Amino acid sequence: MTRRWHLTKQAEASLFEIALWTFETFGPRQAAAYEEDLIARCREIASGTAMTQGCRQLIDPDLAEDLRFARSGQHFVVFIADAAQVIIVDFLHSRADLPGKLAALASRGN
Repeated sequence: MTRRWHLTKQAEASLFEIALWTFETFGPRQAAAYEEDLIARCREIASGTAMTQGCRQLIDPDLAEDLRFARSGQHFVVFIADAAQVIIVDFLHSRADLPGKLAALASRGN
C-alpha cells in the first residue's frame, strides 16, 4: 500500500536548488534525470520499498526518533512517516554537515 507523500517548503526549495545546480553544471538532461531519481526515491519511500535508516541511530542520538532517511545519488532524502503519509522534510547533500542540518530541521518542527 502506497501512502500519500508531499514535500515541505524546505524540501521544495532544496529540490529546486539541486535541479538548478545540476542544470548549470551538467546540463538539462542530467538535471531532469537526477530530479526524477529523487522523486522516484520519494515514491519508493511512500510505497515502503526504499531502504531507509533512522537518523537517530546513525547520525545523532538526540534527533527525533521518527526522522528517517534514504539515499539517492549524492543526496539523503530526509522524511517522517506514519501509517497514512510520508512528509519529505528535506534533501541533504552527502557532504553537508548532516548532524547540524538535521538538528536545525528538527528544531524548526518540520
